[in-house]
Amino acid sequence: QVQLVESGGGLVQPGASLRLSCASSVNIGIFSFMGWYRQAPGKGREWVASIDGDGTIKYTDSVKGRFTISRENAANRVWLQMNNLKPDDTAVYICKGVTRGKGWSTESHWGVGTQVTVTS
Repeated sequence: QVQLVESGGGLVQPGASLRLSCASSVNIGIFSFMGWYRQAPGKGREWVASIDGDGTIKYTDSVKGRFTISRENAANRVWLQMNNLKPDDTAVYICKGVTRGKGWSTESHWGVGTQVTVTS
């Protein structure tokens, strides 16, 4: 029932900007956590940025000052504005949402990702 669909990736040069979108099939108010992760070729999945249900925002050190995560509640959408992109930002960017599961458990939902390539 819960589906997350990313869009907005592309091929850009260093210093360029992209804005990624994560569209949810359900009201994003049910997510206690939403975040962006990325996975580069041959590497593991890395957490990039997140926003909690109370609005608390966090970033991994490598993107601080360059990336901005935000949510648009009425549109059931979470954004990742990426500025001053670097080649090391090249990865598949994946959206994650966490919902309350049965009892005290939680459930994680993942999109399939959108490709970001930064190269000159």
